[in-house]
Amino acid sequence: MIKSFSLTDIKTNPSDLVAGLKETGFAIITDHGIEKELMDAFYREWRRFFGKSSDVKLKYLFNKSNQSGFFPMGSEKAKDAKVGDLKEFYHYYAGVSQDPTNGITQYMADRMNRVGFYILSQIENGLPDDVYESLSSSLTQMILNTTKTLFRVIHYPAMPGAEVTEGAMRAAAHEDINLITLLPMATAEGLQVLSSSGEWLDVGGDPNALVINVGDMLQEATGGYLRSTTHRVVNMGMDNPRYSAPLFIHPRPDVKLSDRHTADSYLTERLKELGLL
Repeated sequence: MIKSFSLTDIKTNPSDLVAGLKETGFAIITDHGIEKELMDAFYREWRRFFGKSSDVKLKYLFNKSNQSGFFPMGSEKAKDAKVGDLKEFYHYYAGVSQDPTNGITQYMADRMNRVGFYILSQIENGLPDDVYESLSSSLTQMILNTTKTLFRVIHYPAMPGAEVTEGAMRAAAHEDINLITLLPMATAEGLQVLSSSGEWLDVGGDPNALVINVGDMLQEATGGYLRSTTHRVVNMGMDNPRYSAPLFIHPRPDVKLSDRHTADSYLTERLKELGLL
């Protein structure tokens, strides 16, 4: 079961948050302070963008050197997947990317980053002493002045009656690359996480909540104490589109995650596996 926490819970008992993440890799945050009106306005602006013609969207086509911009359908294939995901998406990096939503994306990213910093600080407060002391630096220091945190806005198009390629999924089973991910509840269901017993669990609940999960870099940095959990988005309700907007919090490229990886070497390795480099 994925556990739910308020920010007050986390501040009072950070070890409970760490225990919840250790159990499933995921947690739900209820009173994060990002208003429903802001979330609604944010998704409304991105519906407008993804509803534009291909010619308009391709004006924002991603820059392969910095991974910023618009990625058309079929751009991404999960590691070891045979077919591409049924989605198009936009990569927004603060100070680098164009914002086709007249500033609301930057504002939303700022608000989510503040929440993410706080949650990461409480994760480090809740780690056992030996795990914390094994880190090359504190988790919050790892992200100070980072330019690599990625705000990804995803559109899973409606496909009523369409013949879907065998094995194709809105998002095939995968793990996230970064330290932690923050995800406002998507506009439709479909997100599932793989439990330790091998059962796929639906991730849902309060539509105003944030979902957080452990990424590969946090797993690497904690020597596997916290594990990056496999998750996917299944082809549920395909008559309707689905929008989601994960914020992938990344350390600076020079941060040492472990004896074998810096953040930069790890990210490069994974992007090549995904076909994005």
